[in-house]
Amino acid sequence: MLSLEESLKILKETNALIEGHFILSSGLHSSKYVQCAQLMSKPIQATKICESLASKIQMEFNDFDLILSPAMGGIIVGYELGKILKKQTIFSERVNGEFKLRRDFKIKKENKVLIVEDVITTGKSSMECSKLVSFNNAKIVGYACIIDRSNGKSEIKEKIVSQVELNIPTYNKDDLPKELLSIEAVKPGSRNL
Repeated sequence: MLSLEESLKILKETNALIEGHFILSSGLHSSKYVQCAQLMSKPIQATKICESLASKIQMEFNDFDLILSPAMGGIIVGYELGKILKKQTIFSERVNGEFKLRRDFKIKKENKVLIVEDVITTGKSSMECSKLVSFNNAKIVGYACIIDRSNGKSEIKEKIVSQVELNIPTYNKDDLPKELLSIEAVKPGSRNL
Protein backbone atom coordinates (compact mmCIF):
# COMPACT_ATOMS: atom_id res chain seq x y z
CA MET A 1 0.00 0.00 0.00
CA LEU A 2 1.07 3.57 -0.66
CA SER A 3 1.87 5.83 2.28
CA LEU A 4 0.16 9.19 2.72
CA GLU A 5 3.33 10.92 1.51
CA GLU A 6 3.53 8.74 -1.62
CA SER A 7 -0.16 9.34 -2.35
CA LEU A 8 0.14 13.12 -1.92
CA LYS A 9 3.20 13.15 -4.18
CA ILE A 10 1.18 11.44 -6.93
CA LEU A 11 -1.74 13.86 -6.46
CA LYS A 12 0.56 16.87 -6.78
CA GLU A 13 2.55 15.44 -9.73
CA THR A 14 -0.67 14.81 -11.66
CA ASN A 15 -2.11 18.26 -10.83
CA ALA A 16 -4.95 16.55 -9.00
CA LEU A 17 -4.45 18.74 -5.93
CA ILE A 18 -4.73 22.41 -6.93
CA GLU A 19 -4.92 25.74 -5.09
CA GLY A 20 -7.13 28.79 -5.66
CA HIS A 21 -10.75 29.65 -4.77
CA PHE A 22 -13.21 26.87 -5.53
CA ILE A 23 -16.92 26.34 -5.14
CA LEU A 24 -17.35 22.64 -4.37
CA SER A 25 -20.28 20.59 -5.65
CA SER A 26 -21.71 20.88 -2.12
CA GLY A 27 -21.84 24.69 -2.52
CA LEU A 28 -19.10 25.22 0.06
CA HIS A 29 -15.98 27.23 -0.78
CA SER A 30 -12.37 26.03 -0.42
CA SER A 31 -8.79 27.18 -1.08
CA LYS A 32 -7.81 23.73 -2.39
CA TYR A 33 -9.52 21.39 -4.79
CA VAL A 34 -8.87 17.77 -5.47
CA GLN A 35 -9.46 17.23 -9.18
CA CYS A 36 -9.36 13.44 -9.38
CA ALA A 37 -10.13 13.64 -13.11
CA GLN A 38 -6.54 14.85 -13.51
CA LEU A 39 -5.29 11.82 -11.59
CA MET A 40 -7.51 9.43 -13.53
CA SER A 41 -6.28 10.88 -16.85
CA LYS A 42 -2.83 9.50 -16.03
CA PRO A 43 -3.44 5.73 -15.91
CA ILE A 44 -0.08 4.64 -14.48
CA GLN A 45 -0.36 6.93 -11.44
CA ALA A 46 -4.10 6.31 -11.10
CA THR A 47 -3.54 2.56 -11.04
CA LYS A 48 -1.03 2.93 -8.19
CA ILE A 49 -3.57 4.89 -6.13
CA CYS A 50 -6.46 2.55 -6.98
CA GLU A 51 -4.45 -0.62 -6.26
CA SER A 52 -3.57 0.77 -2.84
CA LEU A 53 -7.20 1.72 -2.18
CA ALA A 54 -8.34 -1.71 -3.36
CA SER A 55 -6.07 -3.32 -0.75
CA LYS A 56 -7.67 -1.19 1.96
CA ILE A 57 -11.16 -2.07 0.68
CA GLN A 58 -10.35 -5.80 0.77
CA MET A 59 -9.22 -5.49 4.40
CA GLU A 60 -12.42 -3.69 5.41
CA PHE A 61 -15.13 -5.08 3.08
CA ASN A 62 -14.33 -8.60 1.99
CA ASP A 63 -17.83 -9.60 0.87
CA PHE A 64 -19.71 -7.51 -1.68
CA ASP A 65 -21.24 -8.05 -5.12
CA LEU A 66 -21.42 -4.67 -6.78
CA ILE A 67 -19.76 -1.25 -6.90
CA LEU A 68 -22.07 1.75 -7.37
CA SER A 69 -20.60 5.17 -8.17
CA PRO A 70 -22.20 8.56 -8.73
CA ALA A 71 -21.62 10.25 -12.09
CA MET A 72 -19.39 11.99 -13.02
CA GLY A 73 -16.43 11.80 -10.67
CA GLY A 74 -16.96 8.30 -9.40
CA ILE A 75 -17.35 6.51 -12.75
CA ILE A 76 -13.68 5.94 -13.62
CA VAL A 77 -12.70 5.28 -9.99
CA GLY A 78 -15.49 2.71 -9.67
CA TYR A 79 -14.49 1.07 -12.94
CA GLU A 80 -10.82 0.86 -11.99
CA LEU A 81 -11.61 -0.58 -8.56
CA GLY A 82 -14.06 -3.03 -10.12
CA LYS A 83 -11.35 -4.20 -12.50
CA ILE A 84 -8.84 -4.66 -9.68
CA LEU A 85 -11.33 -6.30 -7.29
CA LYS A 86 -13.10 -8.28 -10.04
CA LYS A 87 -16.52 -6.81 -9.21
CA GLN A 88 -19.31 -5.55 -11.44
CA THR A 89 -19.53 -1.75 -11.49
CA ILE A 90 -22.44 0.52 -12.32
CA PHE A 91 -23.08 4.23 -11.92
CA SER A 92 -26.00 6.52 -11.23
CA GLU A 93 -26.78 9.67 -13.19
CA ARG A 94 -28.75 12.80 -12.42
CA VAL A 95 -32.14 12.99 -14.07
CA ASN A 96 -33.96 16.23 -13.23
CA GLY A 97 -31.55 16.74 -10.34
CA GLU A 98 -32.01 13.30 -8.79
CA PHE A 99 -29.79 10.21 -9.07
CA LYS A 100 -31.31 7.40 -11.11
CA LEU A 101 -30.08 4.14 -12.58
CA ARG A 102 -30.11 4.32 -16.38
CA ARG A 103 -28.57 2.31 -19.24
CA ASP A 104 -30.29 -0.85 -17.98
CA PHE A 105 -28.16 -0.87 -14.82
CA LYS A 106 -29.81 -2.87 -12.05
CA ILE A 107 -29.25 -3.43 -8.36
CA LYS A 108 -30.63 -6.85 -7.54
CA LYS A 109 -32.49 -7.58 -4.36
CA GLU A 110 -30.04 -8.77 -1.70
CA ASN A 111 -26.97 -7.43 -3.58
CA LYS A 112 -24.21 -6.27 -1.25
CA VAL A 113 -23.16 -2.87 -2.61
CA LEU A 114 -20.03 -0.80 -2.05
CA ILE A 115 -20.51 2.88 -2.88
CA VAL A 116 -17.36 4.40 -4.42
CA GLU A 117 -16.56 8.05 -5.15
CA ASP A 118 -13.52 10.02 -6.12
CA VAL A 119 -13.83 12.62 -3.33
CA ILE A 120 -16.13 12.76 -0.30
CA THR A 121 -16.71 16.15 1.30
CA THR A 122 -20.30 16.32 2.58
CA GLY A 123 -21.22 12.78 1.54
CA LYS A 124 -24.32 14.04 -0.27
CA SER A 125 -23.69 12.11 -3.52
CA SER A 126 -22.93 8.89 -1.64
CA MET A 127 -26.07 9.25 0.44
CA GLU A 128 -28.12 9.82 -2.71
CA CYS A 129 -26.64 6.59 -4.09
CA SER A 130 -27.50 4.79 -0.85
CA LYS A 131 -31.18 5.61 -1.44
CA LEU A 132 -31.01 3.70 -4.75
CA VAL A 133 -29.55 0.70 -2.92
CA SER A 134 -32.29 0.77 -0.26
CA PHE A 135 -35.01 1.30 -2.87
CA ASN A 136 -33.89 -1.93 -4.57
CA ASN A 137 -33.91 -3.89 -1.28
CA ALA A 138 -30.16 -4.37 -1.42
CA LYS A 139 -27.58 -3.85 1.33
CA ILE A 140 -24.89 -1.19 1.59
CA VAL A 141 -21.65 -2.76 2.84
CA GLY A 142 -19.80 0.54 3.00
CA TYR A 143 -18.29 3.60 1.37
CA ALA A 144 -14.89 4.15 -0.25
CA CYS A 145 -13.13 7.01 -2.01
CA ILE A 146 -9.73 8.15 -3.14
CA ILE A 147 -9.89 11.33 -1.05
CA ASP A 148 -11.90 11.77 2.15
CA ARG A 149 -11.93 15.48 2.88
CA SER A 150 -15.00 15.34 5.13
CA ASN A 151 -13.02 15.71 8.36
CA GLY A 152 -15.58 13.42 10.00
CA LYS A 153 -18.43 15.84 9.19
CA SER A 154 -20.07 14.13 6.23
CA GLU A 155 -23.63 12.85 6.10
CA ILE A 156 -22.15 9.34 6.05
CA LYS A 157 -22.18 7.90 9.55
CA GLU A 158 -20.49 4.61 8.64
CA LYS A 159 -16.75 4.23 8.17
CA ILE A 160 -15.30 5.62 4.95
CA VAL A 161 -12.34 3.73 3.51
CA SER A 162 -10.08 6.18 1.68
CA GLN A 163 -6.62 6.30 0.19
CA VAL A 164 -6.00 9.78 1.62
CA GLU A 165 -7.70 11.86 4.29
CA LEU A 166 -7.24 15.60 3.82
CA ASN A 167 -8.31 18.27 6.27
CA ILE A 168 -9.00 21.16 3.92
CA PRO A 169 -11.19 23.86 5.49
CA THR A 170 -14.44 24.73 3.73
CA TYR A 171 -16.49 27.90 4.10
CA ASN A 172 -20.01 29.11 3.47
CA LYS A 173 -20.19 31.89 0.86
CA ASP A 174 -21.14 34.41 3.56
CA ASP A 175 -18.20 33.48 5.78
CA LEU A 176 -15.16 33.55 3.46
CA PRO A 177 -11.69 34.39 4.79
CA LYS A 178 -10.21 37.55 3.28
CA GLU A 179 -7.59 35.63 1.24
CA LEU A 180 -10.44 33.95 -0.69
CA LEU A 181 -12.42 37.18 -1.14
CA SER A 182 -9.68 38.52 -3.41
CA ILE A 183 -9.66 35.46 -5.71
CA GLU A 184 -12.36 34.81 -8.28
CA ALA A 185 -14.22 31.62 -7.44
CA VAL A 186 -14.43 28.77 -9.96
CA LYS A 187 -16.76 25.78 -9.83
CA PRO A 188 -14.94 22.72 -11.18
CA GLY A 189 -17.35 20.06 -9.83
CA SER A 190 -19.89 18.06 -11.82
CA ARG A 191 -22.99 17.91 -9.61
CA ASN A 192 -25.01 20.27 -11.85
CA LEU A 193 -24.17 18.50 -15.11
